[in-house]
Amino acid sequence: MKCYLAWLYLLALPGTVGAQTLGDADSTDRSIPLAGPVLPAPMPIAPQKNSEPEGVKWGSLFNHSFRFILLEHAYRYATEPATRDPDRPFLGGYIDSIGALHGWADGDPFYVNYVGHPMQGAVSGYIWTLNDSRYRYVQFGRSAEYWKSRLRAGAFAWAYSEQMEIGLVSEASVGNIQASEPQYGLVDHVVTPSIGLGWMIAEDAMDQYVVRFVERKTQNRLVRSLVRSGANPSRSLANVLAGQWPWARSRDEDIGASLIQPNESPRRIQESTRPPGVAPFEFAAYAYAFTASTGVCGGGGGSAAFRIDPQWQAVLDVSGCNINGLAKNLSGDSLTYMAGPRWTPTTSGRLAPHAQVLLGGNKVTQELMFPAKKTSLELLARNTGAPPPSHDQYTLQFEANGLAIAAGMGLDLQINSALAFRILDLEYTHSWLRKLNGFAAPNGLQAKMALVLRMGNW
Repeated sequence: MKCYLAWLYLLALPGTVGAQTLGDADSTDRSIPLAGPVLPAPMPIAPQKNSEPEGVKWGSLFNHSFRFILLEHAYRYATEPATRDPDRPFLGGYIDSIGALHGWADGDPFYVNYVGHPMQGAVSGYIWTLNDSRYRYVQFGRSAEYWKSRLRAGAFAWAYSEQMEIGLVSEASVGNIQASEPQYGLVDHVVTPSIGLGWMIAEDAMDQYVVRFVERKTQNRLVRSLVRSGANPSRSLANVLAGQWPWARSRDEDIGASLIQPNESPRRIQESTRPPGVAPFEFAAYAYAFTASTGVCGGGGGSAAFRIDPQWQAVLDVSGCNINGLAKNLSGDSLTYMAGPRWTPTTSGRLAPHAQVLLGGNKVTQELMFPAKKTSLELLARNTGAPPPSHDQYTLQFEANGLAIAAGMGLDLQINSALAFRILDLEYTHSWLRKLNGFAAPNGLQAKMALVLRMGNW
């Protein structure tokens, strides 16, 4: 979210990181003071695991999440006039916001939808990992424990995102933003948790291969702390919200963790592996593109697949894209929602093919803006002291709905029992949708690439 950059302000707040010192025994990171000689840590005789009980620390989870909510709403209130003056009664405006949700785009620029909101999803996911004691010490790698922990974090990121979008303390209630055009799209409901999960995994990989590389090359603790914070910005903000230093890592809490191999975790050593099986549930976050009548329509989406048979799955799929190449002052988006069966033949190798047929609907939403009318209305409002013009006074909205069907095949590269990478998914899509302002229905071949997380077989 746009308020992400405001996290630096928290560094000065009492009661958060300011309550700790770099030499404090309660600090999460006991090894990174900013100055002073570097003394080698004594090698322990045996790993000293934390004695905290396994499970989710719900009290601190809600505490840290509430701090994040306050930070986001404070930034919105300080920077958005429409949030400070919603011009609607609280309950009525909230109901209007919920009822207005439809379409894909929400009027925000690309970097807000596809960078800011995924970072919000990653921050909330890291808040979960800080409070999930069972998987707190996992590290990026092929271990099933790591991917299970990130799937749990992704589920919490989705719940947090829904709260921020349509919950009781959300954009819909505080400011009634989604009641006004064009803020009613569903893009954030899908992109925030799905791409946010991918963002988390990318930061974990950076921490494993870049941050650790720097730490092996230098003992300058200022450099090491800056690299840790800069290479993992979402984790850094989550740490601050939890009252820790931005560069804190769970591996620093337990000196015995240094005895664990990079791709293993203390929990993995203690747990026995489960027999391999077919995953009853899969979640995929993907990016896709197709050639439209006006140009390329690119976007992303998510799908959930439920196992109903060793070779068959029931699939739910929601995706959307921004339409490029429309006429001047005309913007638009396409939302697709489908469900259907997927065939997954039994294979013994790493490559797993599938074929599916999905049926559902396609909705195209467009907005035509009149800049000259907007300028004249704003000038009139300034001269007369009237409120600024509402968005719908200088725009026109267009919508079209139609039945849609998609059939295609894909190939997954199975990394382990918890993770797969969908190398390519080719689908032919046909939509019975009338042409809207030069944009024809998305009929033709679509190409997708996805990250697939599996749950229940480990």
